[in-house]
Amino acid sequence: MSSAPESHFEGNLLLKALHDDDRALLAPHFERHTYQKGDTLFSAGSEVSFISFPCDQTVATLVIAMQDGRSAETATIGREGAVGGVVSNGCLPASTHAMVQIGGPVIRMDAARLQEAKRRSPTLRNLFTRYSDCLLAQVLQSVACNALHPIEERCLRWLLTLQDRLGSDTLPVTHELFAAMLGVQRTYLTRILRILQQQGLIEVGRGRITILNRTEMESVACECHGNVKRHFETVLGAVYGPEGQLLRLQPPEDAREARRLDPAAVVERASR
Repeated sequence: MSSAPESHFEGNLLLKALHDDDRALLAPHFERHTYQKGDTLFSAGSEVSFISFPCDQTVATLVIAMQDGRSAETATIGREGAVGGVVSNGCLPASTHAMVQIGGPVIRMDAARLQEAKRRSPTLRNLFTRYSDCLLAQVLQSVACNALHPIEERCLRWLLTLQDRLGSDTLPVTHELFAAMLGVQRTYLTRILRILQQQGLIEVGRGRITILNRTEMESVACECHGNVKRHFETVLGAVYGPEGQLLRLQPPEDAREARRLDPAAVVERASR
């Protein structure tokens, strides 16, 4: 564990989108950690006392586990976001299990510190409210997709979502992990992946899946990935590259305007 220098903020798009004044509020409380694949960020029922910001190609996932041992993924979070008490006021029991899907660096801060900073800054509050809305949209779309769409389309949605966050055609994912995220048997998933490979959409290797034709994948996938992507664009100002990867977040200017018009900010400027 170490304190997080300024350069590490570049690894997380949500932190990179911070206004300079807001970054100054949060920066003293950041710590840099390195997680391995399979590590737990928090468990269902436990108190979530910190916020985690995945950096670079680190990816975390929110998983719901059933009593019979089966599980299903509800959200995938990479360098575009944060995991923890983002929606709540912090330090509340978790309803899901958060695990590291792809290991790497993570910036962490105490949840109470974030809530205090949000109370002091309307622009910070606006940014995290917008992100929370996008995270909720992903969860709700995932619920609908899992209930209504066939496994082939669910596979494509999951692969496209992961590629958005990694920015790479080669996704380091095993059949075992993939099956667990979709809540299906590994043997069943293997048959589905073989069909997608025969269609020329992907190439399956040992411990990895390579996307061969993203454009065709998007055309045959269900609308769920596209719906979430458009919501990120509208609400959070997400900018995507030609291959679908998330490049940056450009929050709408009303967040800046909110700070300019905030009474506390007006008094602060007048006293300078």
